[in-house]
Amino acid sequence: MFVLQVVIVLLLVVAAVVALVLQVRHDSTQEATNRSLAVAETFANAPGTRDALSSSDPTAVLQPRAEAARERSKVDFIVVMNTDGVRYTHPKPDRIGKKFVGTLEPALEGRSFTEEITGTIGPLVQAVVPVKADDGKVVGLVSAGITTENVGGVADRQLPLLLTAAAAALALALGGTALVSRRLLRQTHGLGPFEMTRMYEHHDAVLHAVREGVIIASGEGRLLLANDEAKRLLDLPRDAEGRHVLELGLDTDTAALLASGRVATDEVHLVGDRLLAINQRPTDLKGGPAGSVATLRDSTELRALSGKAEVAREHLKLLYDAGVGIGTGLDVTRTAEELAEVAVPRFADYVTVDLADAVLSGEEPEAGTDLRRTAFSGIRKDAPLYPVGERIRFVASTPQARSIGTGQAVVEPSLREAPGWLAQDLERTAQVVEYGIHSLIIVPVRVGHLVMGVVNFWRSEKPEPFDEEELALAEELVARAAVSIDNARRYTREHTMAVTLQRSLLPRNLPEQSALDIAYRYLPAQAGVGGDWFDVLPLSGARVALVVGDVVGHGLHAAATMGRLRTAVHNFSALDLPPDELLGLLDELVGRIDQDEAAEDSGAAITGATCLYAVYDPTSRKCTVARAGHPPPVVVSPDGSVEFPEVPAGPPLGLGGLPFETAELELEEGSRLVLYTDGLVEDRERDIDVGLELLRTALAGADRSPEDTCQGVLNALLPDRPSDDIALIVAGTRALGADRIAEWQVPSDPAAVGEVRASVTRQLTEWGLDDLAFATELMLSELVTNAIRYGTGPIQVRMLRDRSLICEVFDGSNTSPHLRYAASTDEGGRGLFLVAQLAERWGTRYAPTGKVIWTEQPLP
Repeated sequence: MFVLQVVIVLLLVVAAVVALVLQVRHDSTQEATNRSLAVAETFANAPGTRDALSSSDPTAVLQPRAEAARERSKVDFIVVMNTDGVRYTHPKPDRIGKKFVGTLEPALEGRSFTEEITGTIGPLVQAVVPVKADDGKVVGLVSAGITTENVGGVADRQLPLLLTAAAAALALALGGTALVSRRLLRQTHGLGPFEMTRMYEHHDAVLHAVREGVIIASGEGRLLLANDEAKRLLDLPRDAEGRHVLELGLDTDTAALLASGRVATDEVHLVGDRLLAINQRPTDLKGGPAGSVATLRDSTELRALSGKAEVAREHLKLLYDAGVGIGTGLDVTRTAEELAEVAVPRFADYVTVDLADAVLSGEEPEAGTDLRRTAFSGIRKDAPLYPVGERIRFVASTPQARSIGTGQAVVEPSLREAPGWLAQDLERTAQVVEYGIHSLIIVPVRVGHLVMGVVNFWRSEKPEPFDEEELALAEELVARAAVSIDNARRYTREHTMAVTLQRSLLPRNLPEQSALDIAYRYLPAQAGVGGDWFDVLPLSGARVALVVGDVVGHGLHAAATMGRLRTAVHNFSALDLPPDELLGLLDELVGRIDQDEAAEDSGAAITGATCLYAVYDPTSRKCTVARAGHPPPVVVSPDGSVEFPEVPAGPPLGLGGLPFETAELELEEGSRLVLYTDGLVEDRERDIDVGLELLRTALAGADRSPEDTCQGVLNALLPDRPSDDIALIVAGTRALGADRIAEWQVPSDPAAVGEVRASVTRQLTEWGLDDLAFATELMLSELVTNAIRYGTGPIQVRMLRDRSLICEVFDGSNTSPHLRYAASTDEGGRGLFLVAQLAERWGTRYAPTGKVIWTEQPLP
């Protein structure tokens, strides 16, 4: 209050000073304008001014007059000028002859005017008056003015008096405020106005909001105050306050107690049909005013409220437990079972959940009343309700059908008197009623407009039927569960789609080949679909490529990306590229995929992909391996020893900029080459080093087939609930015997072609393949001739007798021949076309020192 008073006085003083200064300045300016105009007009019309302007030296005549007039009139300047604005007079002689600063046009038109400008002597107010000839023509101009500095002098002289008066007013206000504040502090015990207001508002709110009656009586027994609850409990009249307690129409005992002011603790009095517990204390125990305060509680209502509060608490606890216990997984059936279990026996004696078959498979159900019993829970197992798994078609009269049709909950208080429900199955419903189930609530499992089924709450133990409050609780309970069921349904649909996509992208059958005896396992994760993949790719020259990879993440995006990478590996392997070059192309592809995803801002860019690519050649028993961030391969020798060969790791796919390196392994016949993904050796509870050591132990041992090895590894390392996909390939190596390989060195001489044909014929006869002699001679003759004519040495021919007859021509050139159609006038160009027609497959692959052109023919 004190500070507020000071601030108000200061604001008033400041406002008065500002107003006075502005008023004085306005009056002074107006006075200066009038004086300047009067002086200018007087000088312009003075005798001799007009004649002096037409004299030969106006300055000599007018300057002394102007200065004398200026000093007498108390203006700052009088300037006489010609019609061009050139000065004849000025207080400062050095300004004579220069151009006048100001507006001249109105005066040249014959009108006097005033203005405020900044002139040669500073800011000023000036008037300009024309000097006219007898015919009215303007022959000169006179200007008089006063500077702004002189205009404000009056306000400055009055300011000290005003400040002195303001200081005196401020001192008087502070003194009065101090006296008032001191008295207020003494009366309010030091509380300020804000605290006093807040305390009053709080006390008033509490007084009228509490569920206890409060009565304050004076020492004479008059009622001073009664809150709303006291008026209700005692049924007091509207004008009760101010009247004596004995005059309020209360019973004798209660009125005597309230009027006496004596101490009372939980005294019970019958007031009407209420039992009131009254507590009373006097108000003058610590020097307060005489009187008493009494509080009243309705013990009858308290007991009823206590029972309701307990029921409400149980209901809230049930809803809390439902929120925690329902939807722990993403399985529709299990979620329905959790709903049934949480409601028995706390809410109902039996609970059944009926859902549409489409919901169980992850789809949106169509409108209809055909449901399948999905979950059941009850206090006993022998209730004659439909069993779990049975398909139920509810007739139109049943409350279940009405609930599905309207999307609203339905309560049947008495099943004996529910003909619509009884008509569902006369024999079964009679058994249900005979069993003792007498009341039913049906709540639709609904999310938005989608109705997925119904939940039935059955009561048998309590004799009371379900009421409206319990119906509301059932709706809340099912509404929470419906969200979890819908989430599980959506997950089931997405999971089914992802699994279908993933299985369609993985190899269904291994291709036929003779180089490796292969066994494999693919195990998806328990939750979600991952991007692990593998493949077996036959190559030219009886070679076989093994590939295993892993796309980080789960879901449709990971599965789709895995399919794209597997397709890319198929295409790149058809080019017969070395493993390191193939991984380089795959790395560029992943980088482009990431860029496309980032450009679309889909948030689904690949966060990591690894791959291992190995090529095994049964003719040399050599295996060339390269890996991109993938776990290393394992080699199990025929004697059962296990080795992790050194293969450069390389960066994961998609990083770009770093090359990949290869390692060449020589494998004994009967060795087992093991490729896998990190899900086999690493999980949340096991470090990868521990997993690799367990893998070593599981692989140790001789005389085990690839199939047995796969099963043994999974038995030893497979976790109970795999958190990641697992891909495992075990390849037993085979060698192509020397008796199935034929090689010839060919000189760069066209005459050597005939010798090659003869050698090939003898070898085919030895292998019992005379039927292939003609076509083989023709193809090799063409290929060797091309190598001699267009290639460089050394030239070599090799034939392999595998699942097909393979012919290969080596030369030192890197130029690949191209198949074309020769015109009828061309002398050449038909050789490769002939080779393509005779061979089942043919192609070119490059080697470090040249190229190989190969053909394959099926064996007869």
